[in-house]
Amino acid sequence: MQTTTSGIRPGLGSSISSAGEAAHTAEASHSAVSWPAIIAGAAAAAAVSLILISLGTGLGLATVSPWPNSGASATTFAVGAAIWLIVVQWLASALGGYLTGRLRTKWVGTHNHEVFFRDTAHGFLSWAVATLFVIVIVASGAASVVSGGARALTSVASGAAQGAASGGAGAAAQSGPTDPTGYLVDTLFRSDRPDPNANSAEVKQEATRILATTLANGSIAPADKTYLAQLVAARTGIAQPDAEKRIDDMVAQAKAAETKAREAADAARKATTKLAFYSFFALLIGAFIASAAGALGGHERDEW
Repeated sequence: MQTTTSGIRPGLGSSISSAGEAAHTAEASHSAVSWPAIIAGAAAAAAVSLILISLGTGLGLATVSPWPNSGASATTFAVGAAIWLIVVQWLASALGGYLTGRLRTKWVGTHNHEVFFRDTAHGFLSWAVATLFVIVIVASGAASVVSGGARALTSVASGAAQGAASGGAGAAAQSGPTDPTGYLVDTLFRSDRPDPNANSAEVKQEATRILATTLANGSIAPADKTYLAQLVAARTGIAQPDAEKRIDDMVAQAKAAETKAREAADAARKATTKLAFYSFFALLIGAFIASAAGALGGHERDEW
């Protein structure tokens, strides 16, 4: 007589195992992302960011001055702006992430590690939404400033064009100082005996084209220098050597102005590069703080 060690019918154990696996792998019917909490935290972070940016702008403008040897230096201003940018990201991201963690609904039947991950992700998402919102606001404000400046520049340019047309100077715009063909055409009609009674505007335009070509080439050609000295001598009545010295001084001043402009452009490039790196580190810190604050807020939410 055979006996069985278990009262379970054959096949019942496999059915129970399948039911347990199905219950273990079942997915929730709703998303794990709590968008209302994320948007609420992002709104708070964006508002705090705009408030602190306005405060920082006021403090920065109060420390600088257009007068020489007065106010903060450019280096001090740049360092202060970088520190303030980090402070803004720190405070706004911490508040937004913490609110997001505290405002989300409690996840029931979820492992602690999964809850920690979700809270961290919610904090990060609140920082991302707030950052995009602030960028849109700042970009729209910058676009308004640029468009306003463009309209003002257009009106000034149109007014200048009308004034030039009414003054009979329309012919001066036909061959600008940066037109290379104008310089080449001038060389066709050069004379060893310049007319001292020639039109003053035309003479100045020709001299301007010679100067533009000189700056483009790096030095003035001997033929251009001789011809220009003849023009200056014929128009002013000074001697040829004095005219050549005046030309040398003018070219030196033009090169110094060009060098100064290049130095200013290089300084602006360096400042923009530093600002980009400062912004990168500030945003990186903000993302980390928001994620950590989201985890902290979620943990405190579940403790109650």
